[in-house]
Amino acid sequence: MKNIFYALIFLGSLLVNAQETPVNPDPFVKDEDAIFLLKSKTTDVGVWLDPTEWSYQKAKDNPDAEYELQLKGEDLYGMIISETLEIPTENLKEIALENGREVAPDLEVVQEEYRTVNGQKVLFLQLNGTLQGIKFTYYGYYYSSPEGTVQFITYTSQGLLKSYIEDCENILNGLVKL
Repeated sequence: MKNIFYALIFLGSLLVNAQETPVNPDPFVKDEDAIFLLKSKTTDVGVWLDPTEWSYQKAKDNPDAEYELQLKGEDLYGMIISETLEIPTENLKEIALENGREVAPDLEVVQEEYRTVNGQKVLFLQLNGTLQGIKFTYYGYYYSSPEGTVQFITYTSQGLLKSYIEDCENILNGLVKL
């Protein structure tokens, strides 16, 4: 299993290096209404969120996730997947695609860029795919440091994403290194 993992990282680095990921020069910062800090128990990150807008709980539906979130009364969801393993940021795209294609074989990258979020370099990805006939979008941040790796992802149907972009950006920009 370890050899497969390292092979994926190597192959991912070749693919990533073949196509340069753009860097967004704008700084991204937490929303001023995000007053509650949800801390990871696995790694050195947290997420500032607005508790009047978002509900959260320890993950129940996804065994890989640490927390599950939902925009209250809406069809926008989120999850925080954290692990102690450091993974080079350049390889996170291919790993996310590989993992996502296990449930949605048609998963594809729609948008990608590096961003600076609250002072930390993260990879932003928008991935579209189909799961059980439902066209969905993952819209999220991928971050890694020597203390661990975090996938902080919001998701909804492709048809609803446009109406939720601001909500996605607000919650995602709450990601901070502790």
